Amino acid sequence: MSSISILLADDHQIVRAGLRNLFAAEKDMKVVGEADNGRSAVQMAKELAPNVVVMDITMPDLNGVEATRQIIADSPTSRVVALSAHTDRHFVTEALRAGAAGYLPKTSAFDELVSAVRTVAAGKVYLSPSVANVVIESYVRGDTSEGRSAFAMLSTREREVLQLMAEGQATKEVARTLHVSVKTVETHRAKIMDKLNLHSVAELTKYAIREGLTSVEA
Repeated sequence: MSSISILLADDHQIVRAGLRNLFAAEKDMKVVGEADNGRSAVQMAKELAPNVVVMDITMPDLNGVEATRQIIADSPTSRVVALSAHTDRHFVTEALRAGAAGYLPKTSAFDELVSAVRTVAAGKVYLSPSVANVVIESYVRGDTSEGRSAFAMLSTREREVLQLMAEGQATKEVARTLHVSVKTVETHRAKIMDKLNLHSVAELTKYAIREGLTSVEA
């Protein structure tokens, strides 16, 4: 049986090292790459075409939800398992909408992650029981609050600009990261502020943290 190729995407080196060592003990799994931010994860998924990407949701430069969305679009043969410290409805539903095939809290046992990887590699969906309950409860309640989230109100590029701004990048740096002009970034920033009715970088940063676009402390 061929090995399941895995890309680890987490901004903590010690977490990646721990997972790599644990996966090494699984005969049917092989870690083929590691990424320390979302943008690198997208690029490495294109280059390596792993069977499964184990994706931390809170990632610098490009958060895990956006990275998942881009990986599913650019590398359709790869499946994503979201591994996150967040288990509330907002993060779970956005990850699943982005195309994640699995979602586990970081408090899960490694055995459960192994099961999730095997499940999604087989073309199925895996939700940790605690996460599944969150999704089901939200569905039963007919929750419509997601319409006010950053993922509903802002475009993909606007969310990218907002995250980079919240992480302290100046306009020129944002433009360089996204390969667009300074004027384009300024236009996006104006639209973001208008849509959210926020008027300073400090307010935008607090909003980005609350919405899970970045983990930078305000």
